[in-house]
Amino acid sequence: MTGSNPGQAISQEKYVSVATFRKTGVAVATATWIVPLDGGQVGLLTSSASGKAKRLRNNPSMTLQPSDVRGRVKAGTTPVTGTVELVTSGPDFKAITSRVKAKYGLMVPVSRLMDRLRHLGKGPFPYADTGVVITLQG
Repeated sequence: MTGSNPGQAISQEKYVSVATFRKTGVAVATATWIVPLDGGQVGLLTSSASGKAKRLRNNPSMTLQPSDVRGRVKAGTTPVTGTVELVTSGPDFKAITSRVKAKYGLMVPVSRLMDRLRHLGKGPFPYADTGVVITLQG
């Protein structure tokens, strides 16, 4: 492995396009926030009821690439691959949650409100109750 840390670089991005994989192998990309974690890992938050969480429970592989808020990947960037562990409590979950709040600030409660409005009348849809700990491949 070279001296550069792909996790350090990708975690500095404001948004990343995260591709998770259906059972058929088809990739599904979504834009998300990302934060650095200890040991070169990176983390993000999702809902336990999301398609992303369901796909990751079936296949813990993903690719990440710098993007804009809509998930359009930035020109000239290269995707990185990783494997994930889903966490709902403990030190990793606390680290992701606190680092997301520190990095994204006021955007967090605004995002929570928008998510709540988007799911009105559709039954319970927990917000950011699952941490995704990503170990990137060198």
